[in-house]
Amino acid sequence: MTTARGTILIADDDAAIRTVLNQALSRAGYEVRLTGNATTLWRWVSQGDGDLVVTDVVMPDENIFDLLPHIRKARPELPIIVMSAQNTFMTAIQASEKGAYDYLPKPFDLNELIAIAGRALSEPRARADRLPEKPAETMPLIGRSPAMQDIYRMLARLMQTDLTVMISGESGTGKELVARALHDYGKRRSGPFVAINMAAIPRDLIESELFGHEKGAFTGAQTRYSGRFEQADSGTLFLDEIGDMPMDAQTRLLRVLQEGEYTTVGGRTPIKTDVRIIAATNRELRQMVNQGLFREDLFYRLNVVPIRLPPLRERSEDIPDLVRHFLTEADGRDQAGKQIEAAALERMRRYRWPGNVRELENLVRRLLALYPQDMISVDIIDAELGQSTAARAPELAPGDEETMSGSVERHLNDYFAGFGGNLPPPGLYYRVLRDIERPLILAALGATRGNQIRAAELLGLNRNTLRKKIRELDIDLIRHPG
Repeated sequence: MTTARGTILIADDDAAIRTVLNQALSRAGYEVRLTGNATTLWRWVSQGDGDLVVTDVVMPDENIFDLLPHIRKARPELPIIVMSAQNTFMTAIQASEKGAYDYLPKPFDLNELIAIAGRALSEPRARADRLPEKPAETMPLIGRSPAMQDIYRMLARLMQTDLTVMISGESGTGKELVARALHDYGKRRSGPFVAINMAAIPRDLIESELFGHEKGAFTGAQTRYSGRFEQADSGTLFLDEIGDMPMDAQTRLLRVLQEGEYTTVGGRTPIKTDVRIIAATNRELRQMVNQGLFREDLFYRLNVVPIRLPPLRERSEDIPDLVRHFLTEADGRDQAGKQIEAAALERMRRYRWPGNVRELENLVRRLLALYPQDMISVDIIDAELGQSTAARAPELAPGDEETMSGSVERHLNDYFAGFGGNLPPPGLYYRVLRDIERPLILAALGATRGNQIRAAELLGLNRNTLRKKIRELDIDLIRHPG
């Protein structure tokens, strides 16, 4: 008997999955109809049966992505939930572009499916047609771990929006790759993708780089310059390392986000802007807001949709897929066919990867360039990672530990003195940090023999950020090379 909750059409060629879904959705109060092929599903849909479709992608008689456009044309109001064991970024994107209501990677939680089904049946169905499908291509977002599946689903939902996105994650986790995916598969794909790294631009030039300048606006401005906002018009502007933006530039950026227009440096005529903003950071912006180092109102303007990219150590099960991807990229470069022993892959999975995916990619490139063997052994991986692990736990120079400990104790005593038991204002963390930052950076430089790239990976900092701190802390690399 049809219940008031609605009828759900289930299509999956696995009888066990059909049985489990039937039991779960029936208990939730839905009428369920089951089929193991796409032909029967299409017959039901074309007859007007069903209020919701839950279907696998690969069916015995047809790929469901080929059928979805016909279902959308015949029943545009019918929500479709796509399931798949092919848990890749492109599967999630195809599901979104073909008009699916949602995508669930197998295996999934039955309670999650029931919750999504409830939302799909209760929401008004007047969804606009999707953009034409972008041809499938190899994407650098690789991994089948639960953490990456969550990101794929989030990206698929964001593709057809202009929502501002804040991407956070350690250096090397792929923040710009995510930003590019949002652009390349989104509604602004025909427009430009423009990126600017705040940590790499001198502070006094950031406003000119962002908003452009007029001829004669300052010494050296001999011609008019179109800034990144103008260059990105109708497309996407990616603001990398947003935490390094100076406060005065933050104020101007906030005004642009609020009013949708800006003026060039030295200009007077407001210029309308039409860009999607994607920001990224490897810093804790909420802490910076608490310390007055980042504008709170700008933070909330940028943090509309937060996406956290996990470090590679939190998704080590993705390492074999990533390695295969990087090896495949070498096709046609005389290194094709190289393989890595299972024991070597397991050794790579146990490594902490302070430089994340970028460090893994560099290792694979090094293996291809330096080792002629067709099979990379665990001994080779041990030798390579052994060099990296030597830089993972630097020894503090004599007196450094006492310097740090004494700084903390001194600040605690000074900070709480005179408050009569009342809670002092915030700021202890950054006051202590300023005192221990110099010996910490010196220790990292010492452990890496002055190699700033490896020191930055060890500290979890962007290379440009480390260079800036070396300048700010007046560290003499000649007297203190490491």
